[in-house]
Amino acid sequence: MNISTARLQLRLLEQDDWAFFLALHDEPCVIEKCFDRPSDTQIRSKFMQRLAPWHPTVNKSLCLMIIEIKTGKKVGVTGLTTSSSNTPEVGYLLMPEFYGQGYATEALQAFLTWATTAFNIQQFTAVVTKGNVGSEKVLAKCGFKLVSVEPSAYEIGGVLFDDHHFLLTCTE
Repeated sequence: MNISTARLQLRLLEQDDWAFFLALHDEPCVIEKCFDRPSDTQIRSKFMQRLAPWHPTVNKSLCLMIIEIKTGKKVGVTGLTTSSSNTPEVGYLLMPEFYGQGYATEALQAFLTWATTAFNIQQFTAVVTKGNVGSEKVLAKCGFKLVSVEPSAYEIGGVLFDDHHFLLTCTE
């Protein structure tokens, strides 16, 4: 499976992506507003789970590598996790050198269009830690609306943060 935009290619995560995946989850600028740095073992486990085959009715994660077409550089990852709520949760992480270029919005929009078309998924959720303004802007540009705030819901670096819950309904 490949999804292309004018500047990006999105493809399934592959075994050869391990070093990049590890670096992405180890980069302080990437994780500071998302989560505490997991152990290498936890990152490896997360990586292996994302290599498994995916289908929207299975409680698993779908992870796509984002690649800059012009240079062939790996930019980040995007994807979704399905759960018992039947509304997939989307997410994305990009390396800091690619911030501010519209890549997260471009990749997420292409991914949402693909998921809606390929699997008739009509609703998506996203959760962003308060203060992660860049991610909130990406979600807004992709049509997500803030639907609730969960106070002191998530701890990063010993500090409790509010979680901002977003929803996208594709039939609007």
